[in-house]
This record gives sequence, structure tokens and C-alpha cells, in this order.
Amino acid sequence: MSGDEQLVERVHALLAAPRPWSVTQAGDPVLRRTAEPYDGQLPDSLLRELLDEMFKHLPGVGVGLAAPQVGIPLALAVIEDPADVPPEIAAERERAPQPPLELVNPVVTPLGSRYHAFYEGCLSIEGLTAVVPRHARVRLAALDGGGRAYDVELSGWPARIAQHETDHLNGVLYLDRAEPRSLSTVGNYERFWAPPRPQPPSD
Repeated sequence: MSGDEQLVERVHALLAAPRPWSVTQAGDPVLRRTAEPYDGQLPDSLLRELLDEMFKHLPGVGVGLAAPQVGIPLALAVIEDPADVPPEIAAERERAPQPPLELVNPVVTPLGSRYHAFYEGCLSIEGLTAVVPRHARVRLAALDGGGRAYDVELSGWPARIAQHETDHLNGVLYLDRAEPRSLSTVGNYERFWAPPRPQPPSD
């Protein structure tokens, strides 16, 4: 069986798996390898189905997913963020809603020298979070699932998401870029470090 045939078989197995998908966790070698550039290894219809199902995995779970996180070693990712957070947190993090983007063979280029440092998490590192400095503005160049090239500038939280997902495609996890002393369990982050949420008025 050729490499492409094995990939097709692996994608079919993923699509047949129960939902929600089990996301590959840190320690699996697929997360530490550079993903293979996408060059038509999958039939067009299968690529479309894979990207659509990756988007369907996100609501209530995360704002981005890279193919290696579900065991597919191809340079594919999706991002979408409704930015459903309190306005003061959205303002602090420059977190505006990000419409769906398909990232096929993406390249991220930093713009300017400004960095933002915020807590970041990952579906492949369950239960932990840490502060990660990221470029505040980037240019994202990629193809969509139909093979059409696009080039877009992103800032704030969308720029962070794009950097996080393209890191996955280069075998990099957010902990590689994190400030080590900031590492926290999600529970302790919410207990000690999360910005307080305003309380609704009481009657």
C-alpha cells in the first residue's frame, strides 16, 4: 500500500470514529514531526469532508485544530473563534470574532515587533495552561480547501490562534514557547490567575 493510500485509509478511519474525536496528546510522535505539505494526497471530496468535520469538532472545545492533533500528518488546520467572552476580556486580549479559515500549507510571517503574552492552552495538552508571548500581528498565507490561495493580516487573538496552529504543523507545542514559571493546571489558573468575571446584578 502506498503512502497516499495509507493516508486515505487513516482519514476514512478518523471520519468513522465516534464523536467527539479523541485528540492526540503530547508524547505522540506525530505532534513532534513536521507535517507533510498537502499536495493532493487525498481525493478532493475527502479533503472537503475532513476539513468540514474538523470545524464541527471546535464548538465548545477550542478555536483551532491541526490535522496532526487527530493523527493525520498533513499540513492542514482550521480556525474559528466566536469570541464568546466578556467585553472587558475581549478588549484586553484583542479578541475579535474570527470567521472560519481553512489553512492548507499555511505560512505565518510576523508583522512589526510588538508581542502579547497571555495564558494559552491546547487540546493536545489537557489540563494545563501557561503564558506564551506571541507576535501581535502576522500575515497568514495559505490555500483553502478548494486550492485557492489567500493572504490575510491578523492581529490580536486571531493572530495567536494562527501562530498556535501553524506551530503544530512544524512539530512545535505551545509549551516550547511558554514562560516556564507560569505553567498551571487549568483549575489553579481559574482559581488564582483568571481575570474576575463581573457578577450579574442581584435582585
